[in-house]
Amino acid sequence: MPDTLLEQHAAALRLFGERLRAVADDQWDAPTPCTEWTVRDLVNHVTGEQLWIPPLVAEGRTVEEMGDAFSGDVLGGDPVAAWEEASAAAHAAFAAPGALERTVRLSYGPALGSAYCSELTADCVVHTWDLSRGIGADDRLPDGLVEFSIKEVMPYADGLAASGMYAEPLEVPAGANAQTRLLALLGRRG
Repeated sequence: MPDTLLEQHAAALRLFGERLRAVADDQWDAPTPCTEWTVRDLVNHVTGEQLWIPPLVAEGRTVEEMGDAFSGDVLGGDPVAAWEEASAAAHAAFAAPGALERTVRLSYGPALGSAYCSELTADCVVHTWDLSRGIGADDRLPDGLVEFSIKEVMPYADGLAASGMYAEPLEVPAGANAQTRLLALLGRRG
């Protein structure tokens, strides 16, 4: 299991990339558990999230300064290449000296780089499950990333549904494993 936040982040990016490389040509329009999104929409969203990291973390820019720079299609004709470039730049920005201790100005207010990295790591883990479901791949997530994500999401899980970004948390069945608990926190049935 990865020990540091940066190792967790790298592991989540690798996992998403593995699932992305498994998308067949005829699966880009397939539905995902994110009811508004196709597989391509989901990959576009997660890739777009990575594009925000260098300007916000490394350059100290604000969401307002960036405006709609990453809205619309960020994948172009080669979604895998777009992901690989964006995820490598995102990880490099978080791995730069002092980046995790730096204050980042996000849409919901200031946060430490480490908090932003944790949030996006958990988000990437959950969206890997969504992508896996969308393409019919193995949707089991690594235990270490699941445990990391539960610890990240637990403090603010109730607020996520109110934000409109996630469905209401589901009741967790008795004896549920960690992955089922994580997915239930985010309104997903595993």
